[in-house]
Amino acid sequence: MHPVREPRVKPTPIRDLRPTQMTVGMREVAAKRERWQSERDGKGEVFLGRHMIPVVLGPKQRAYIIDHHHLTRALHDEGVEDVLVSVVSDLSHLTKDAFWVVLDNRNWMHPFDESGQRRKYEDIPTSVQDLVDDPYRSLAGALRRAGGYAKDTVPFSEFLWADFLRRRIKSSALAKNFETCLAQACEIAKTPEASYLPGWCGPTD
Repeated sequence: MHPVREPRVKPTPIRDLRPTQMTVGMREVAAKRERWQSERDGKGEVFLGRHMIPVVLGPKQRAYIIDHHHLTRALHDEGVEDVLVSVVSDLSHLTKDAFWVVLDNRNWMHPFDESGQRRKYEDIPTSVQDLVDDPYRSLAGALRRAGGYAKDTVPFSEFLWADFLRRRIKSSALAKNFETCLAQACEIAKTPEASYLPGWCGPTD
């Protein structure tokens, strides 16, 4: 049985939404800010209506974002105060510890920092404004848009690609020339060593 996603017609303040990951790619956030800027004056309400934020209700009825962190952060940075949310599951009856374990086992969270290291649940920020930049997540997003791999339904697939790239492209090079690193990423994304990743579309014999 699939979980019922219950839209909340009443707008929910972004400040009340809690992340389930630690990082975002700030280049990705910037791109979504530009998209919102192009939509807000004429079709802003329609845009928000079509991009409801999926959440899980946790202890104290707090809403935890399980997708669209980049969009939520972008809207926050653009001064948007409220969004519509879609409730994927109500786990508000669980204790705090049990809640995080359930999220972890359902792949509804990603407790890894900007270095790709797993952290404790309590290290996850309580506000989208505290999400930190992982440049490799931006590189993974750019790589997908460049055709380096296909969009996949595997949870946090972009972060898996980010971790793959983190181990092969130096951070100093990425900070110096993003486009050069993107070209390098496009080459290594097609190699057999990336074949275990979701959305891999390299050549096969």
